[in-house]
Amino acid sequence: MKKYCIAAILLMAVSTTYACSICGCGGGNVYMGLFPNFKSKFFGIRHIYSEYHTSLLNSPDQYSHNYYNTVEIWSGLNISKRWQVLGFLPYHYYKQNDDDMGSTTKSGLGDITLIANYKLFATPFSSHVPGNVSHELWIGGGVIVPSGAFKVDVNDSTTTLADINSQIGTGSLNLFLNARHTLELNNFGINCSMNYKIAMANNQGYRYGNKLNVNSIAYYKINSKSTTIIPNAGFSYENINGNSLHGSKIILSEGLNSGSYHTGGVCICINRWT
Repeated sequence: MKKYCIAAILLMAVSTTYACSICGCGGGNVYMGLFPNFKSKFFGIRHIYSEYHTSLLNSPDQYSHNYYNTVEIWSGLNISKRWQVLGFLPYHYYKQNDDDMGSTTKSGLGDITLIANYKLFATPFSSHVPGNVSHELWIGGGVIVPSGAFKVDVNDSTTTLADINSQIGTGSLNLFLNARHTLELNNFGINCSMNYKIAMANNQGYRYGNKLNVNSIAYYKINSKSTTIIPNAGFSYENINGNSLHGSKIILSEGLNSGSYHTGGVCICINRWT
């Protein structure tokens, strides 16, 4: 009988060491996470949730509270011993509360991601270690297709960064590079992945910043006859470049006593299962 895999992430806690005062989040984000062990193919549905709370440093009454929900269909197919293709079809639901516009919501199909990966190696780590030890490394890349809606006039003087962050898609074709390494000893494993999104400008000249994401996840497989449950914990590091319009970086200075702030920033998150 085929086994089903459930990756259980029941609680996520976020700790930010450094970030910009007004972040540059938005459409076109891709989350890789844990993959099921599959010989030929897999198909699944998952839910991804994140939230961002931001405000001006010297003017707390200027704020934004953003809530991002994504229900995603994802699938993988091994087309040989070395090659696999992956696909991600997201549906987004965004809710945004800010001091200017109040509460707004937006939903719809997001940008579709297609990836081809090559297995660089997959070998037993050491025959002298007791138990079943193995590891494998995949590298590859693909494209993020602008299937999500980008419905905002970036040349309108009333357009704000909140309008940009609430877009379902980027409106542009983006490139995606990734590497994924998994080490397993019996039922315990460690998964490390690195992803880099190279953003392009859309037809309005707006370009989301390039994004580097590094994840390390420790997990344990709890097997039954037909189901595998995988509780896990880990951390992620994210570095986002600033957004730009017609080749010029977006600079935010309204409400600040001195200096100026760019979109983008760095974030370190701790994810734990409980």
